[in-house]
Amino acid sequence: MFARLKIGASAAALAFLLAACAKEAPPAPPPPEVEVMTIQPTAVAHVVELPGRVAAIRTAEVRARVDGIVERRVYEEGTDVRAGQLLFRIDPRERRADYEAAIATLRRSEATARNAAQVVSRYQPLVGQQAISKQEYDAAVAQQRSGQADVANARAQADRARLTLNYTNVVAPISGRVGRAEVTEGALVSTANATLLTRIEQLDPIYVNFSQSSADLMQLRRDIAAGAVKTPNMNRVRVTLLLEDGTPYGPAGHLNFLDMSVDESTGTVSLRAEFPNPNRYLLPGQFVRAKVQGGVDSRGITVPQRAVQIGPKGASVLVIGQNNIATARPIRLGDLQGGNWVVTDGLRAGDRVIVNGLQKAQPGAPVRIAGAKPTAAAPAAAPAQR
Repeated sequence: MFARLKIGASAAALAFLLAACAKEAPPAPPPPEVEVMTIQPTAVAHVVELPGRVAAIRTAEVRARVDGIVERRVYEEGTDVRAGQLLFRIDPRERRADYEAAIATLRRSEATARNAAQVVSRYQPLVGQQAISKQEYDAAVAQQRSGQADVANARAQADRARLTLNYTNVVAPISGRVGRAEVTEGALVSTANATLLTRIEQLDPIYVNFSQSSADLMQLRRDIAAGAVKTPNMNRVRVTLLLEDGTPYGPAGHLNFLDMSVDESTGTVSLRAEFPNPNRYLLPGQFVRAKVQGGVDSRGITVPQRAVQIGPKGASVLVIGQNNIATARPIRLGDLQGGNWVVTDGLRAGDRVIVNGLQKAQPGAPVRIAGAKPTAAAPAAAPAQR
């Protein structure tokens, strides 16, 4: 009887194992559904972003043009001045004395010249009457001409003395923002040392200087020659600015200078743009980033902003390859135009980029494209026979 119970237990266990094997394994989860876009070249603005420095459109160094002692600073530091406005007064007494002496010399020369002219007028009729010799008349004429030359020389000296006297009033050579005074009242200034008094900078409009790599410029010229990039005239090249904190500067400027030589030390070409600066928001020496809109690129590639993942190693997108396998691909971004990134490197025409469903897709895993017909599943295995 014990043997019959043992055989019965073995049969029950075998039946339980056969029933467990007969159950189907749970199905694998389906691939996540994503939306994709196929990359196609399109016309985009050709934008080049370059670092630059702000510079005044005109700078004047106000220096002493006469020797003397500074009596007074007339202007207020850091304010706007007009061309011709008085800035400094230098002690004029010595220069005024020189001017008056030059005027006296001029008067004496004029009197001498008038006397010589009267002698000539008296001798002229006497020469015809042979009352005086021709030699005496010639000497009188020579004396008259010498007197006229002395008058011209004395007048030039008087003009110079008057000009030097006027230099004691130091005026602004240009209109603009005047800086701090480099000298104070009582300071000795001289023309030999060209003593610097102050500086004036014209800030509206204002320049931004930047440089571009000669290699990039050559590539742009090749694209222009091939017709891939259409550029406007130089006076119409639009330039925008980003300030140090990343905020855009309101008014747009235009490119007004392109150097025709390459800097040997840096391998770059110098460019310059002009911007309106009515509120003096841009200051000389300020660091900015200039975006030069150099035309339209007919072979540009753009992707939606939501399709780009930006991490510590740069930007990347998920591209669908063979068998609908998602693959991460690094890209290089250009300018952000509206809601799309301009891709300068990493993508080509025909690539399929995931634009929706990035959270569900994993690199190296299959995905299902939204709108595509699902692949027919393999028939399930027949249950095991008992």
